[in-house]
Amino acid sequence: MAFRLRAAWRVLLPALAGLLVGASASANTLTQNVSWTIDRAGTSTKYRVVAYGDSIYAGYNGSVLNAAKYAATTVDAEYLAAKWGADIENVRRAKSGAVASDIYNNKIVAERSYMQAASTRVVTFEMCGNDGLQARSAFKSQSGTCSYAGLETALANCKTYVAAAMDYINANAYAGTKLKIITNLYYPGYAADNVQSSCRDGTTGATVNVQGAMLPRIAKMNYWMCEYARQKGFQCADSFAQYMGADHDSNGDGQADADALRYVAGESEASYVTRITTTLRSTIRDANQKFVSASSSYDYIQSDDTHPTYTGGTVRAGLFGGTTGSGAARYTSFAGGKSPIWNQLGHERMGWALSVSNPAAP
Repeated sequence: MAFRLRAAWRVLLPALAGLLVGASASANTLTQNVSWTIDRAGTSTKYRVVAYGDSIYAGYNGSVLNAAKYAATTVDAEYLAAKWGADIENVRRAKSGAVASDIYNNKIVAERSYMQAASTRVVTFEMCGNDGLQARSAFKSQSGTCSYAGLETALANCKTYVAAAMDYINANAYAGTKLKIITNLYYPGYAADNVQSSCRDGTTGATVNVQGAMLPRIAKMNYWMCEYARQKGFQCADSFAQYMGADHDSNGDGQADADALRYVAGESEASYVTRITTTLRSTIRDANQKFVSASSSYDYIQSDDTHPTYTGGTVRAGLFGGTTGSGAARYTSFAGGKSPIWNQLGHERMGWALSVSNPAAP
């Protein structure tokens, strides 16, 4: 028996290593489904938040076996539990490494039953991050004449599947759903991308700044996430603004940088992209140093320079299945609608940004 166990582990360990590398590099996918209920004292009424997405909503932390318990949507469940005085079940149907088409087809469509439950009150999703990461990796690996086709394909696919996902959720979510919300993309590796490409532009013959190539595409992805949301009855939590801009006014324009960077409902794509890539470009900062005041900052990104930081422990989520569990809220009330750590970690900040749109009653 001992021989057979050792032999089995010799087969399994290389597979675990391959999945770990693949998931962190966004090359392979790893299903990380979790259901966690915020169990509020004195009530048995329970409502559901359904979250579809990739490694962000999964709470990916570099492990193929577990994930953050308090990923952004579970943080939001705490806010809802306090606001509604009810138990809130957060069902996270997530696939680390998945591109937008995969999330749409194999999570939102294939697993629509989760949002069709009569207890569902909030449906949220995020996607496109891996489309962008994979396109960036391919662009950085080019030599010779630069091709921008991969970056443009990532943008086009993002727009296609974001719109399709909203239409599908509108048609299939439980009729009593009170809130449908998307969160857009922050820019992981923003500082690291401030380097020149190995390839050369076909017109100028010069190498290309990778950040300069990526930022306009990410801006267009984010614009259409929020603009489609406006058109299709969703809300949009602007994670780009929340992560990439300071919470103080660094350029003297009268607004905190994070507020100035936000999508403005009804503005044109050209206006938004110009504001992000030119007008306010100097205020964008890498989320590894998120300034919450002029003199205080926190790290919103884990050491992989990709995934949000978190606190509150982990739950099983990965190769050996996911967790279905419950526990008391860390915070049972929120002064001013914010937890004491709302701005100190990436997942806490995203969870708060989602909570801003929460309806007053279920």
